[in-house]
Amino acid sequence: MKTSRYNNLVVQTPEGVQFTNQLASPVSRCIALAVDIAIIWTVMSLVGTLVALMQWVSYDFAMAFYTLLYFVFNIGYFILLEMLWRGQTIGKRMMRLRVQDMHGLKLQPAQLVLRNLLRFVDSLPVLYFLGGAFAVLSKRSQRLGDLAAGTVVVRLPELALPVLNELSKNHFNSFREHPRLEALLRQRVPPEEAELALQSLRRRDEIDPIARTRLFRELAAHLRERVKFPEEITASMSDEQYVRNCVDSIYRAAK
Repeated sequence: MKTSRYNNLVVQTPEGVQFTNQLASPVSRCIALAVDIAIIWTVMSLVGTLVALMQWVSYDFAMAFYTLLYFVFNIGYFILLEMLWRGQTIGKRMMRLRVQDMHGLKLQPAQLVLRNLLRFVDSLPVLYFLGGAFAVLSKRSQRLGDLAAGTVVVRLPELALPVLNELSKNHFNSFREHPRLEALLRQRVPPEEAELALQSLRRRDEIDPIARTRLFRELAAHLRERVKFPEEITASMSDEQYVRNCVDSIYRAAK
């Protein structure tokens, strides 16, 4: 279940644990978009030099080629980067923004394709006026492409280093013996997932034991998909301990 509260998107898991994502403001989204458009224009200006040479052969062919390339690159830039970088472009990375499913589910490629194909509608009549108007008026700051695709843009939290002493007291993290895998873990686990795992550990005593078992089983399974540590150290490890090790590796190794 999800509800939006002011400028936050609150996601409540079936286990009764709430996690809050800060929605990106229209201003921060506008700045990120401006960066991405500047990159697109820079690339297309370089392509324009090539097109100018092609005009000596055929002006009509050169213009058709440039128009087609502009359409493909303008849309493909956003789709490709958001697929490769889990909902981010260069502009979004600079502004610490990310596209995610509004229901908290895994973001699907079809959603990224749809939201970006509708950029042409959002850009009407000029300078993304229609999309900007919807983002300002929407309670989740969604433009038309987001509404159609069921996505939102959230602001990523700073990867602040929490005090983990209370979580790791009298606990040995065997993952520290594999620094290369720890580095991969930090690289592959986005900040919002690390924060979710951390808050689950901090609030473990507030969760019903059965629900807690299910929650840590799902978290551990997800983290195992990110990085596979040697089976000899994980075979007898509980799901909660696995999550605890991952959280310790992600945050402590960042110091």
